[in-house]
Amino acid sequence: MPRARASLLCLLSFLFACAVAPARIGEPGEVPVSQPAKPYVPFREFTLKNGLRVILSEDHAAPTYSICVTYNVGSRDERPGRTGFAHLFEHMMFQGSANVGKGEHFILILNNGGSANGTTNADRTNYFETLPANQLELGIFLEADRMRALNVTEANFTNQRHAVQEERRLNYDNRPYGRTFETIIETAYDNFAYKHSTIGSMKDLNAAGIEDASAFFKTYYAPNNAVLSLVGDFQGDTALTLVKKYFESIPSQTSPPALDMTEPEQSGERRKTMEDAFAQAPRLDLVYKTAPGNTPDWYALLALGHIMGGDLSSRLYQKLVKELEMVVRVSAGPDERRGRSLFSVSLVVRPDRNLHEVERLVYEEIESLKNQPVSDWELDKVRMKLRLQQAQNLYSTRARANALGHYAVYYNEPELINTVLDKIAQVNKADLQRVARTYLKADSRTVVTTLPKSKTATAAPADG
Repeated sequence: MPRARASLLCLLSFLFACAVAPARIGEPGEVPVSQPAKPYVPFREFTLKNGLRVILSEDHAAPTYSICVTYNVGSRDERPGRTGFAHLFEHMMFQGSANVGKGEHFILILNNGGSANGTTNADRTNYFETLPANQLELGIFLEADRMRALNVTEANFTNQRHAVQEERRLNYDNRPYGRTFETIIETAYDNFAYKHSTIGSMKDLNAAGIEDASAFFKTYYAPNNAVLSLVGDFQGDTALTLVKKYFESIPSQTSPPALDMTEPEQSGERRKTMEDAFAQAPRLDLVYKTAPGNTPDWYALLALGHIMGGDLSSRLYQKLVKELEMVVRVSAGPDERRGRSLFSVSLVVRPDRNLHEVERLVYEEIESLKNQPVSDWELDKVRMKLRLQQAQNLYSTRARANALGHYAVYYNEPELINTVLDKIAQVNKADLQRVARTYLKADSRTVVTTLPKSKTATAAPADG
């Protein structure tokens, strides 16, 4: 069967399994009702002698597999004067190792019909490959070789520092609203861990040296600070044997120091107005520090964000985009952090509209959510949408490998891949009112206004 057709059939089968379940057996005389089934990902866990956590999930639907190594390190682990270091090191991990030449990692993956990449955020760094099933040993070998003996050289370090600086110019310094996110977190957070961006500053990137790189690698890129997740077409015992063969002899290291993620309570509104030479329209960001991810309040805020600005039928879209035509784009909801997360309402405003009036209308909607329960259909819609997203997100072996590593490193709970929908289903209308009242308060919000550079009028505070 052609691979494209096989992949399509796999997706349809997976989505169908997530949408339909056998009828529930009821009491005598009760009409059975079909209940929607949850996506389910079977997996097994192991821990090697050196502390590496291994998660294996077999799936023989297609002759491929994905491997993901998630390291418990992100930009929150950086110290003042060395911002951007975690992301810089992500680049370093593709510069060769003891048995793999510079640039050879990608060449080996691509020549065998696979793909690879890595990502860094505030709370973790991960590396992943997808390969044909007959190349199981290759992916395991490549990840083990760079964990064991990365080429941390002055030449590689300097080259990748320049690459990251160019990435900063492209994605932050020379694009519309590129600096807005940095301004938001710099203004909203007090704890340095979350107060700076993953990309880091040019000054700090220039100040970093090879000694810093070597110490960073030894501290954070150790087996006892990582999770290896493997999903796809393999035999579990064979995969575990290969993982032990290549990884178990890598020595563990002293665990990194525990982080103080304490964030003091905010006692008054914070405002910042910035100019953007690349923006064509004003942007308004209303931000509130909220609960960490994977807490009951975070799941309630996730649902609340969808109701406020999650799609075309959301309240703010219907009011500000369609009815009043004041805004061209709106979104709302919490990000997901291991520490205190941010709930944001972000709006791109039409240039001829009044920013203060837009802001006032958002606060009016927030007060409505505090004082009046949402409709049943709104909450049902969010549950259905998140269920569909979960099924779609778990279609590929790569997505499942990444999700298992994510939940294991963030919360020490890989089983969340199967239970997160239960947590969302437990959110009720009273929870939505409670979190709106608890977190979306005037004296704990941060307001960042981004103006096109030619329009330098400073936005005055709005009532609310």
